[in-house]
Amino acid sequence: MVTGPEFQHLSVMPGEVLACLKPEPGEIFVDGTLGGGGHSRLILDATAPDGRLIGLDRDQDALQAASRILSPYGDRVTLRHANFSEVDQVLEELGIEAVDGMLLDLGVSSFQLDAGHRGFSFQVDAPLDMRMDRSTGLTAADILQQYSAEELARVFYEYGEERYSRRIARRIVEQRVETPLTTTGQLAELVKYSVPKGRVPARIHPATRVFQALRIEVNGELEHVKRGLEKAISYLRPGGRLAVISFHSLEDRLVKRFFRSESQGCICPPRLPQCVCNHQPRVKVLTRKGLKASEEEVANNPRSRSAVLRAVCRCQD
Repeated sequence: MVTGPEFQHLSVMPGEVLACLKPEPGEIFVDGTLGGGGHSRLILDATAPDGRLIGLDRDQDALQAASRILSPYGDRVTLRHANFSEVDQVLEELGIEAVDGMLLDLGVSSFQLDAGHRGFSFQVDAPLDMRMDRSTGLTAADILQQYSAEELARVFYEYGEERYSRRIARRIVEQRVETPLTTTGQLAELVKYSVPKGRVPARIHPATRVFQALRIEVNGELEHVKRGLEKAISYLRPGGRLAVISFHSLEDRLVKRFFRSESQGCICPPRLPQCVCNHQPRVKVLTRKGLKASEEEVANNPRSRSAVLRAVCRCQD
């Protein structure tokens, strides 16, 4: 059930997304990260009167809210509780062999951040959960209790680029011997007292990177991105388009490298005198550089500042 404030999520770069996807009447689209349904409504309006949208989300609160928001579109909308990396299973179940376009809006939604009880943010002291799908998997508290110092340091460094990852990990292991870390406030305070000058006011809270890293680990976000991108390309019909919005450098780097590799022809080592791989490009990159939100949008929605939009078009067979 949705608790607290109404599920709201400002759609990032809506105009740019539509320009990349170019939805037309009668086409079939997948919104792999449904959220508040804002992008979905735009796609449904553009594909009227008979276009179809398949909406996926691993967050049941998001699905519940989206089912209300998108109810006016009737049977043109099909919603499923699934991760976008499971899009192949959903489309197979629905008997859909190919789609005209797909959107992935990665990361955590504004509602998830603002819903204190979900544990994504340290602005409110709440249980350390951080699961986007609360029906399965380890919570952030479970990871802090079960991982070794080496494993925790790896998570903080790789996913949060935290320079004091080892120091923070050691403090967590020492602390949990006496008292398990179970709330966002406890973790934020531990990090603040673990890093040099952590108690000095700064532009960002010293625990920000640790919370980001934990959220990525809890939800397996980067692995889902890798699998989801591959499956998305496979289900695009020739000329179909995929747009991806990333919010931090790790995600964007994955998307950029994947798009680049899938748009290349020969991938043989340079020393070979002739091509033997017969590799053919599967997509054409539509955004040479990632698109960023306008100054006006950032002023109205500060969280759009870090967003990067990239898009590709499936090559004709």
